[in-house]
Amino acid sequence: MTETLIILLRIAASVQLAIAALNLFLPRILGWRENLQRMPLLMREVFHVHAWFVSITLIIFALISWRFAPDLADPDTNPLARWLAASIGGFWAIRTAIQVFYYSSSHWRGLRGPTIVHITLLVIYGAMSAVYLWCSFRP
Repeated sequence: MTETLIILLRIAASVQLAIAALNLFLPRILGWRENLQRMPLLMREVFHVHAWFVSITLIIFALISWRFAPDLADPDTNPLARWLAASIGGFWAIRTAIQVFYYSSSHWRGLRGPTIVHITLLVIYGAMSAVYLWCSFRP
C-alpha cells in the first residue's frame, strides 16, 4: 500500500505543477484580459499577486510531495509528515467544497465544455484531497 501511495503522491505532485502553471495563464485562457484592464489598478494588482502566490504554494506542495513521498506515505512516519499531509489534504478538500458550493452553476450548467471542465476539476481536487488525507489518517 505504501508503494501505491508514493505513486499517487507523485501523480498529485505532477498535477499540482500543471495547475500552478495553468493558473498563471487563466486570464488569457478564459478571455479575462479585457475585464482585468477595466478593473481599478489595485484590484488588478491584487488579482495578479494572488495568482502568483497560489501558483507558488502549489509548486511548494508539489516539490514537497515529490521529494518526500516515501515519508508522507509511510504509516510509521513522524508527526510532521502526517500533519503536512493532512494540511495539504485539507487545502484540496476546501478547494473541492468551493468548486461545489461557491461557484454558481450558471457558469457551466447546460454548456457541455464548461460542465466537463467543472466535473473534471471536481474529481481532480477531490482525488488529491483523498490521497493526502489517506496518507495522514491511515493506521
